[in-house]
Amino acid sequence: MPDTDLLFTPVALGALALKHRVVMAPLTRLRATRPGDVPQALNAEYYGQRASDGGLIVTEATDISEQARAYPGAPGIYSAAQIAGWRRITDAVHAKGGVIVVQLWHGGRVSHSSMQPGGALPVAPSAVPVSGMRHVDTNGQAVDFETPRALELEEIPGIVASFAQAARNAREAGFDGVEIHGANGYLLDQFLQDGVNHRSDAYGGAIPNRARLLVEVVDAVAGAWSADRVGVRLSPWGHFNGMSDSDPGALFDHVGQVLGQRGLAYLHVVEPRADQTSDTNAIDGSAPDAALRVRAAFGGKVISAGGYVRDTAAAAIAEHRADAIAFGRLFIANPDLPERLRRNAAMNRYDRASFYGGAATGYTDYPALGDAPAQDAAAAD
Repeated sequence: MPDTDLLFTPVALGALALKHRVVMAPLTRLRATRPGDVPQALNAEYYGQRASDGGLIVTEATDISEQARAYPGAPGIYSAAQIAGWRRITDAVHAKGGVIVVQLWHGGRVSHSSMQPGGALPVAPSAVPVSGMRHVDTNGQAVDFETPRALELEEIPGIVASFAQAARNAREAGFDGVEIHGANGYLLDQFLQDGVNHRSDAYGGAIPNRARLLVEVVDAVAGAWSADRVGVRLSPWGHFNGMSDSDPGALFDHVGQVLGQRGLAYLHVVEPRADQTSDTNAIDGSAPDAALRVRAAFGGKVISAGGYVRDTAAAAIAEHRADAIAFGRLFIANPDLPERLRRNAAMNRYDRASFYGGAATGYTDYPALGDAPAQDAAAAD
C-alpha cells in the first residue's frame, strides 16, 4: 500500500508554497450572475468551503474576453465587476490559509453565436466544426455546433493580449497566480492539434508552428506577472470536444520541452487513462501515462488529474509520476476533501444532475465532516 502521508507533505510549485499536495481541479459549475458573468456571493461561499490551509485551488475556467465565452453562466475576468466579484472569492480562500489561481480560457469553436459579441460566429484556428456532439446557446438550450470562423493572422495578437490583460486583472483580484487552459479542446488546444488546426501560415503545419500561440500566450502572461506564478493545463492524447492529432507523442514532447524552458510554476496534465464520464475510477491501461511522459519533457513540477482516489494519488506521488494530484468530482461533493483523505473518512456522493447551473443545491449544501453522516462516495474524482 502506498504511504498516503505523502499527500500531506509540502511542495513548492514555483512561487506557490503548498502545505499539502491535494489540489482542487478546475470545475465548470456555471453559477455566475447574468448578465455580466460576474462571480457572486454564492461562489465565494463555495470556494471558501473548499479552501484548506496551504492547499491549492484552481478555479473553474474563466473567460478572458466576451469572445472567449464558451458556456452561459461561466464567469469572466475582463470587467471591473468581475474583478470585484473574484476579489470576494480570493479573500474567502485566503481567510482559511488557502492558495488560489484562476484558470484563464478562450473557448474558441466551443461556443455559439448567441454568446458572441454581435452574434458573430465562434472563432477557431480553422473552419472545422466540432462533430459528434451538440452544444448549448446563451439560454442553455441544446443546439448543433456551428462551423467556426478561422481567425485571421492579424487577429491573433489580440488573443494574446487578452490573456495578458486577464493575468493583470487576476493579480488585481487577489489571486496567487494563473493557470492557462491549453486543454480539453478549447482554443489553445485547437491550435495545438492537427485534427482541428489546418492552417498553412506561421500558426499551422509543423509542430512548432501549432505550438506557437500557446507559447506566445505563456510568454505574454508571464510578462504581465511572473513565470513562477503561471501554470499551464494540457490534455495529451485527449479527445474531448472532438480533438485529435496525428502524432500526439511528438506534439506533447515538444510542448513540454518548450514550456520547460520558461521557469513556470507547473504543468497540469489531464490523464487520458481516466474514465471522465462514468462513476467508477476505471483506468485504461492501454492509454499513455501522460503526466509521467510530459514530466520527463518538462523537467519541472507536474500536477496530475483524472480518476484519482486516495491510494492511487499517493502512489503517483511515491512513484514520482507527479508532484501533486488534482481531484474534481470528489471535491464537488466533499468540501473538506483533504481532511477526509487524511483520515481515510467516508465520502459524500456527488450528484451529476446539479453539476452545471442552478443555485445552492449540489453546490454549497454538501456536508463537511461532523455536519452530517457521509454516504459512500462514487469512487471517482
